[in-house]
Amino acid sequence: QVQLVESGGGLVQAGGSLRLSCAASGRTLSDYGMGWFRQAPGKEREFVAAINWRGDSTYYADSVKGRFTISRDNAKNTVYLQMSSLTVEDTAAYYCAARTRGLASTVEYEYRYWGQGTQVTVSS
Repeated sequence: QVQLVESGGGLVQAGGSLRLSCAASGRTLSDYGMGWFRQAPGKEREFVAAINWRGDSTYYADSVKGRFTISRDNAKNTVYLQMSSLTVEDTAAYYCAARTRGLASTVEYEYRYWGQGTQVTVSS
């Protein structure tokens, strides 16, 4: 069993920055590929970023490339999402997720464990 808890969400003005954290318990994250997804009101959940177990391979949705950075610190059992140049279209509940395999994946159904989400609201 893996428990994931996101934190760091909040209200930020457009153009600002925010860093989300995903802390894991129950198992070490060192063997898991990790991802961030988001869901805005009235929309389906969508892929944001992914990172492999070693942290040396990443993927990003086109909408966030150049603005968001996913990283991990396996010693702290934590995954991060650094967000910059935020726009109102980034407003969503953000979820971290863990795979049972170590490779990064952009596919939602390949993730087994999910956090409860943290809300990010960007004002104009």
